[in-house]
Amino acid sequence: MKYLLLAYQSDEDLRREAEEGVTMQDYVDYAHRIHANGNYVAGEALEPTSRAITVRVRNGKTLTTDGPFAETKEQLGGFLLIEAQDLDEALRIAADFPGSRYGSVEVRPILPTPPPE
Repeated sequence: MKYLLLAYQSDEDLRREAEEGVTMQDYVDYAHRIHANGNYVAGEALEPTSRAITVRVRNGKTLTTDGPFAETKEQLGGFLLIEAQDLDEALRIAADFPGSRYGSVEVRPILPTPPPE
């Protein structure tokens, strides 16, 4: 079954991570580990929310707004799409994610898309 891991961190989380010496290499090593275990499907880090644009369509009109839709303390920093036997395995993989020690990782099952008819 596929699961989406959504990594959230606040600016404070990022500072603590840097102070304790967590590096991009820790994230790369993690990705290599779950790839070697056959769990990795896809994943990417995201640019900061200051680079985001929110799109809404109302009454057929497209509206864009700079920044995220809502002001939040934590921001979505990246995602991983994984393959896991069950929720327990997905939770273990999420707990091993370096950012889980400072921020949070949301684990969501993927709803299978029905094939075209």
